[in-house]
Amino acid sequence: MAFLSSRRKRARLAPELDDQELGRLLKTLVATTRTGTIATTDLCVAQMSRLLEQDPGDWDRRAHRMDVLAKYLAGSHLPRAWATREPSSANALVLHAWTQVAQARTQGHLEDPRGVGSTCLRAAELLPEDPTPWVVLLEVARLERRDQSQVFGVWNEVLARDRWSREAYLSMLAYLSPEEAGSRIQVLEFVDTLRARMPANAPCVATELTAQVLQYHAILDRGGFEALVARNHWSQAMATQALDRAAQTWSRPGFLRHAKTLADINLLAYALTAADRRAEARAAFEVIGGIVTAWPWQTGGDPVSEFEQTRQRTTGGV
Repeated sequence: MAFLSSRRKRARLAPELDDQELGRLLKTLVATTRTGTIATTDLCVAQMSRLLEQDPGDWDRRAHRMDVLAKYLAGSHLPRAWATREPSSANALVLHAWTQVAQARTQGHLEDPRGVGSTCLRAAELLPEDPTPWVVLLEVARLERRDQSQVFGVWNEVLARDRWSREAYLSMLAYLSPEEAGSRIQVLEFVDTLRARMPANAPCVATELTAQVLQYHAILDRGGFEALVARNHWSQAMATQALDRAAQTWSRPGFLRHAKTLADINLLAYALTAADRRAEARAAFEVIGGIVTAWPWQTGGDPVSEFEQTRQRTTGGV
């Protein structure tokens, strides 16, 4: 990861984060996905296949690339075309299924849950050690509001293949929230159990801080007096401790190495500024450079504008 000064980096949304090869692929797809011709489809499929075949066994990197591509290609013909042409390609099947889930997140429902499930199970048969089909199945189970025994069963399949899967832990955090199928107590128990077992630099390390930011947003959403004093959330013991643990280590060069590290540092910068811990936030902004993630900045409006304004306030215009 490049540790570049925020003074030299203009803020921009970059779903690929610091994955330069993924970024180059996204730029290539911009033009070719609009034409829909056979030749351009072949070119895109070849490029996606080449990228997803890199670094076999690096499930964290694979999940990041699948996640970004699926969200980018939601509504595109490409994933279905690839899966139709290469029904024995685990990469093609997982991407097609993940794209359908990404589209369902924007539409509010999954059009063919049975078909998506079958696609994932086929991919799991083709590449049994791969956790990504089970990550998608976990999302399907959430969208379908399956009961907890089924959801935890799928979650355990992910962990059997990738013990500290970022996507799996964040997905379960959302599932156990009061907004889905759980409660605040279940969220706290889940986070406590994870923190007791997890390495300090695991890919899922942001689960605890994510829970605190979500709670902070829930307070803001209530409006009125509670929203006016929402900053007090960050002075409570659990929130303070979560921020302390993250602030002490995450911004150190090389401490976090997983694919979505910059997304987690964005989360840290947001939380530190919300807590008015500006000196620590400055270090996080230096690590980020200009790479902005939509969440959590979008909760205040345009994410890039929110990021820029917050960074300027924090760094004193530096």
